[in-house]
Amino acid sequence: MTDRVGPAQEEKGRCRVCGGAVHEFLDLGRNPLSDNFLTAENLGDEFFFRLSVGFCESCTMVQLGEVPPRERMFHDDYPYYSSGSSVMRKHFEQTAREFLETEATGDDPFIVEIGCNDGVLLKTVHDAGVRHLGFEPSGKVAEVARGKGVRVTGDFFEEATAVAVRAADGPADVIFAANTICHIPYMGSILKGVDALLGPGGVFVFEDPYLGEIVSKTSFDQIYDEHCFLFSAHSVAEMARRHGFALVDVRRLEVHGGEIRYTLARAGEREPTADVAALLAEEDERGLTDPATLKGFAAKVVEIKDTLVTLLRRLKDEGRTVVAYGATAKSATVTNFCGIGPDLVSFVCDTTPAKQDRLSPGAHIPVRPASAFSDPYPDYALLFAWNHAEEIMAKEQDFRRSGGRWILYVPKVRVV
Repeated sequence: MTDRVGPAQEEKGRCRVCGGAVHEFLDLGRNPLSDNFLTAENLGDEFFFRLSVGFCESCTMVQLGEVPPRERMFHDDYPYYSSGSSVMRKHFEQTAREFLETEATGDDPFIVEIGCNDGVLLKTVHDAGVRHLGFEPSGKVAEVARGKGVRVTGDFFEEATAVAVRAADGPADVIFAANTICHIPYMGSILKGVDALLGPGGVFVFEDPYLGEIVSKTSFDQIYDEHCFLFSAHSVAEMARRHGFALVDVRRLEVHGGEIRYTLARAGEREPTADVAALLAEEDERGLTDPATLKGFAAKVVEIKDTLVTLLRRLKDEGRTVVAYGATAKSATVTNFCGIGPDLVSFVCDTTPAKQDRLSPGAHIPVRPASAFSDPYPDYALLFAWNHAEEIMAKEQDFRRSGGRWILYVPKVRVV
């Protein structure tokens, strides 16, 4: 097993955005790569790192203490497919149509997506006959996008690759990213790349898990290797300002447990909406930039861990069958921080073929196809994919009819 930090990065304890001092408020212990589902062949070569999160005293950015190398996280076998959820397919189709109606209205518009995954958003752009390009270094999902007619480059987005695209394709009207920007530690290069590629009056739009929702829901499993940053309106506004941009709009999203869509434009090009001031004021009122608030969040995380493990051990002692539902990336944080292994959860069922018949990262819980969930139904199901609870519970009504019960741990441990 490999037990070390990933790439060489900024000075330890310094902010990746502004260089300020970062103060740790939560240590989630030794964790694996969250999407590294294991085969028998690679079981002995698993990468671990210390998963901790801190707060910058200068720009308020919340960030991981250590980040593994990007090549280990995003590669040919990366197993997440955005199209796997009907909710997410609808979300991205609507987002694409909105861009086509509001931003890509010139003679020859150009839309670029950072981390286009399997092309779920750009497929709608392609079908509209609009020029586009997706950056996607994860090979297999990129091939799925290409199969839909989407134009994809396998490069990582950064300043050098953005400059090359500008030279070849001209300026972009929209640069978009979903659940991607928070993955990237080298934010300076990203924003320099956006500045190089974005045309006059263009916008950089990205949506990621919102720190405010994570704190209010105590959804600590949103903290894992890929989520280098946990954004707030304050930290995004300050990050934008340092690179010649301004935060000009924000929108709350229900997907992935609560996200914010941030819209950036070059400073002075657009007037910020009233929603920006309102969210900044709300964060001030809630104390979201106060270290004491984050320390209180950390205490609740430990309480959830203790309560969940106590429940699972009691169910085991009673002879109850417990399986998990959804081999999500964030479940790696739950299982490894809480010490949940196959002794407490028999297996995880998941619809993603690339994860099936493998072992979960670190905890080594077997991953089985969705059909295993009903063969036979367990007594209890630990719902790792809690952000899709409504969709999943509607689909699995026979489980409830059989007497099965769901275990949830966000915002607190409960059985439903």
